Amino acid sequence: MRILVFLTLLVCCAASAAAEPSPVDKLFAQLKTAETAEDAKPLEAQILGSFLHSDSPSIDLLMTRAGAALAVGNKDVARKLYDSIIAIAPRYAEAWHRRGLMQSEGGEDGAAMISLQKAVELNPRHFQAMAQLAEMLEDYGDKAGALAMYRRAIALDPQFEGLQHHIDALSRNVEGQGI
Repeated sequence: MRILVFLTLLVCCAASAAAEPSPVDKLFAQLKTAETAEDAKPLEAQILGSFLHSDSPSIDLLMTRAGAALAVGNKDVARKLYDSIIAIAPRYAEAWHRRGLMQSEGGEDGAAMISLQKAVELNPRHFQAMAQLAEMLEDYGDKAGALAMYRRAIALDPQFEGLQHHIDALSRNVEGQGI
């Protein structure tokens, strides 16, 4: 009898926990209803900040050190740290994102696109990585791929600055202009 009561309580608690949206889910809901880009900025910052949390103090420390290395201009150390983080925690999207940014800045566009794609694959709500990947796809002539990625990003963050302009231009180019 005790086991039955325990299992019933466990199922009820699990159901109520599953029904409760996470803090990040709440931020995304607020982001979708933000009326202006200014209203969206603090929400975007909080969401992007949440992407930094890896649930591993060691990985978080390495990410902090990589950020500090970048802040003082030591890109080689930062790059090695991001590579190490990915080797240790290959499912941590933000390390892929940060490495992709470094690769892009270093002119390694192919590698950057792979890293950004991996970040989006691991975190399908990483609107910033989507926008960055879309921009690179657009630069390399994959207009349909860029348009799809921009649309994914704006669906998550309707106030993301500049995306609607890209979507309007690309949609005319890719899909044609309606009559």
